[in-house]
Amino acid sequence: MNATTPIEPSSGSTDILARHDQGAHYVYDLSPEELVDEAIKNGEGRLADTGALVCNTGKFSGRTPKDRFIVRDEVTDQTVAWGDDNQPFDPIQFDTLHKRMVANLAGRTVYVRYARAGALNQYGLRLRIITTLAWHNLFSYIMFLRPEPGEATDGPVELTLLVDPSFSADPALDGTRHSNFTILNLSKGVILIGGTGYAGAIKKSVFSALNVWLPLKHNILPLHCAANKGSQGDTALFLGLSGTGKTTLSADPTRPLIGDDEHGWISENQVRTDQVGLGQVDQSLFNFEGGCYAQVLNLNREQEPQIFSAIKSGAILENTPFLPNSTTVDFSDSSLTANTRCAYPLNHIVNAVTPSVGSAPKHIFFLSADAFGVLPPISRLTPQQALDYFLLGYTAKITGTEQGVTSPMATFSPCFGAVFMPLPARTYAAMFKQRIERCGSQVWLINTGWKGGSIGIGKRMSLAHTRAMIDAALTGALDSIPFDQHTEFGLAIPTQCPGVPTELLNPINTWEYKGMYQLSARRLASAFAQKLTEL
Repeated sequence: MNATTPIEPSSGSTDILARHDQGAHYVYDLSPEELVDEAIKNGEGRLADTGALVCNTGKFSGRTPKDRFIVRDEVTDQTVAWGDDNQPFDPIQFDTLHKRMVANLAGRTVYVRYARAGALNQYGLRLRIITTLAWHNLFSYIMFLRPEPGEATDGPVELTLLVDPSFSADPALDGTRHSNFTILNLSKGVILIGGTGYAGAIKKSVFSALNVWLPLKHNILPLHCAANKGSQGDTALFLGLSGTGKTTLSADPTRPLIGDDEHGWISENQVRTDQVGLGQVDQSLFNFEGGCYAQVLNLNREQEPQIFSAIKSGAILENTPFLPNSTTVDFSDSSLTANTRCAYPLNHIVNAVTPSVGSAPKHIFFLSADAFGVLPPISRLTPQQALDYFLLGYTAKITGTEQGVTSPMATFSPCFGAVFMPLPARTYAAMFKQRIERCGSQVWLINTGWKGGSIGIGKRMSLAHTRAMIDAALTGALDSIPFDQHTEFGLAIPTQCPGVPTELLNPINTWEYKGMYQLSARRLASAFAQKLTEL
């Protein structure tokens, strides 16, 4: 296979269990109940009074992007956009590390799970996840698609993950940066994760593999987004980095949930419709996952009832301390990390869509947690602005989402997920442009960050107001409203919105010192322009 050949998943070449068996005790496809029992027996976690399993991830409570690598070989050399987000790894060192990891399984109980990433079978990626912790295997059961009753699980595996938090790499020997690592070998269909107990690394590494395979093999645009649909089947997408509100804003009791984090948007000539009753179901969009992975710091039933109710038997809570002398979780406790998480199956959401597919989106929301407090809370984008902001992916990293981030910081993450998107950003952007033009999708920019000043001075946007603005866009309540143009950003801002105080819509009105606002807005607009020239 030469460098110009599209990368395809391996088929049967990743059977590390057969090739390097070192006497481990392999346990296959345990039920959630059995895995919870194993986790408790092994001392991996405790049950909360809701029935959810509570586990700690150890030293690492978030991703460490600088410890993520992709094997550079004749297949990936001219395909991957190499750089800080996609660091190259030597194939020989990968093989050596791989063998050492498997040898480290000797004499241990190892949990093996077969699953699929992708709700549409014809585009799904068949997975085998090998974990040394029972709760990581339960996490994999939750996050990926489970085999249907009667579905064969002994077919060819296209991607194998080996996850062992107890295995520490030797940087001098193995070529890693630290003892922890995530390494993708896209040619062999193998992912190695070691030295970290953070379960999010499992789902994001599979997402990264799909983000290469689907565009090149199937012309499918992968998106880091949540999705839901209205009563008329109209689909809405929510793009944003972790902490910007994808899961929260897509969990709407009035709009069935398709998924909360990762989806594929197929091209026009691939759209498949299935006869359902008297109508047709458009399957332009499909979820990659079978579960949700929500941030739960300060979670409460009143503001996020669907997520709160999803935390029950079969769910996993990460790094959430208990109230003293109880098994009741204290969601306000960030003593372990601000990145407290819950993983739960999609069917824990009462109105989740099954199967998790939808039509081409009518509305797309870009979510940016603006650390400077200068972006409008809602603005309507032209197609060119939509392309520009998709490429920019501007937001603020939220405390705890990545290791070492202790306070919010402004960042640009092209495609709202650069650390998961191995191909050049403009490859994904061209696919995005083609789809929104063809489908006539309306794109909106939503600031879920600050108003009235930057972090430390201003206040966080009200969730209730953000929901009201999104609802107004979805229901057409803004269609007949006049729009003003923002002086610095050229964004179209509605002059009024049901359920939202008018003075909040233009951000300058929320600042005490208007001159300081103009200076901050001008500075950020200049940074936007500079970044676009670099992409």
